[in-house]
Amino acid sequence: MGYLGVLNPFKIWLMVVLIVGISLVAYLIGKFFSGAKGAALAGILGGLISSTATTASVARRSRAAGTGGMLLAAIIMTASSVVFIRVIAEVVIAAPAQYRALLPPLVAMMVWTAIVAAVTHRLAAKAEHPPEEESAPSELKGAVMFGLLYVAVLYGVALAKEHFGNAGLYVVAAISGLTDMDAITLSTSGLVNSGDVDPRTGWRVILLGGIANLVFKGGLALSLGAKGFRLPVLAGFSASLAGGVAILMLWP
Repeated sequence: MGYLGVLNPFKIWLMVVLIVGISLVAYLIGKFFSGAKGAALAGILGGLISSTATTASVARRSRAAGTGGMLLAAIIMTASSVVFIRVIAEVVIAAPAQYRALLPPLVAMMVWTAIVAAVTHRLAAKAEHPPEEESAPSELKGAVMFGLLYVAVLYGVALAKEHFGNAGLYVVAAISGLTDMDAITLSTSGLVNSGDVDPRTGWRVILLGGIANLVFKGGLALSLGAKGFRLPVLAGFSASLAGGVAILMLWP
């Protein structure tokens, strides 16, 4: 629907609803589970649902909370780590004959992002100030603004795809991964399973999509988050990206 066929009102509205829903879930978790335990649970659930929506929701929450930036950053880093668990599951499902050749570097990335999340949680546990007590969240305006941003990114991805075509899987992976890891993971795994793409190329394509996704979420968090929230988020995403680039460049 729409120019380049990317305007899907249902999908866009679903992202808006996800942000509102995740905000409410995170608020309820914070009521029943305090500190690092609540942050870990919120991050895991957010990563399983949508790490991008979780990033947007938590970043906006940091503005309202005023304090507790490290703990909120821990939620985002946990969600970003859980994404790679989901990627691994999708690879196993989509490439039953070849997943063993694809998994080692992806598992390494999952472990690295989990370490980054664990370190962030550790630092958050030592922080003096947890997030201030909040009233029940009302995120509709912010969620709608994110929905508009999401549309803009979708159009940018579609334009890039139309321009580059199938000239390179890496280009497609980089632009697709900005907004969606599932599509590039499932499609590439299927190509590897059918023998159309070499496994060494396949895992690099998937990992590049993951790196692009981290870049997008990092930019989102920095642009939407409060000042005290930006430094731990920048440190967390920078460490995750450094590990991803190292695996991409150095893994045999």
